[in-house]
Amino acid sequence: MSGNDAFHDGEPHRGALAQRLNRLRAGVLGANDGIVSVAAVVVGVAGVTTASGPILTAGVAALVGGALSMALGEYVSVSSQSDSQRALIEKERRELEEEPEEELLELAGLYQAKGLSAETAMTVAVELTERDALGAHLSAELGIEEDDVVSPWHAAFASAVAFTVGALLPLIAIMLPPTGLRVPVTFAAVLVALALTGGLGAQVGGGSKLRAALRVVVGGFLALSATFLIGNLLGATNLV
Repeated sequence: MSGNDAFHDGEPHRGALAQRLNRLRAGVLGANDGIVSVAAVVVGVAGVTTASGPILTAGVAALVGGALSMALGEYVSVSSQSDSQRALIEKERRELEEEPEEELLELAGLYQAKGLSAETAMTVAVELTERDALGAHLSAELGIEEDDVVSPWHAAFASAVAFTVGALLPLIAIMLPPTGLRVPVTFAAVLVALALTGGLGAQVGGGSKLRAALRVVVGGFLALSATFLIGNLLGATNLV
């Protein structure tokens, strides 16, 4: 059996899985946030007034502000994660340069702790060290790879784009229909979109599509209902 045959087709492994999950997290969460937050804003304003100007203004402001907020939050979060990973990688590289024999024994000990005999563990450690010492230690000790370090700029851009794409749906849904149908159409469009994104996220991540879709649909419905009722209440009491 060849080295490639040792892996099952379609089965994610650590490097690819980490990258996939990171893109999934940024994309799905960004799109869902865009859909729900902007929909909640425009539906809330629609509960106060039927005028297109205030609804569009509030929706665009929510879209721009939300996209920038998502990008900034993702940048800060991923920057902290990347800095920590780079520091660990540099520390491991320095230890390999300064204490190669101690590091070899440490690597062998890690594999022995996983159930290998002392002789086999040392053989594995020696062969992996000869091939890629840093990669072997990062994988065995820290569970990371050099390629796992994600660019904060890429993560920020992906989050902003995902949020914007998601936010456009409720904005379009509430502006296109006749006045009397704006809120029902927006509710329907948002809930369908949330079901699709929830199911897609679960499919890529290998989870239950129905359960994931149900979670986001219920959450989205509660958010829209709350803001619409608050908007109606404020409008009825002439507070705005």
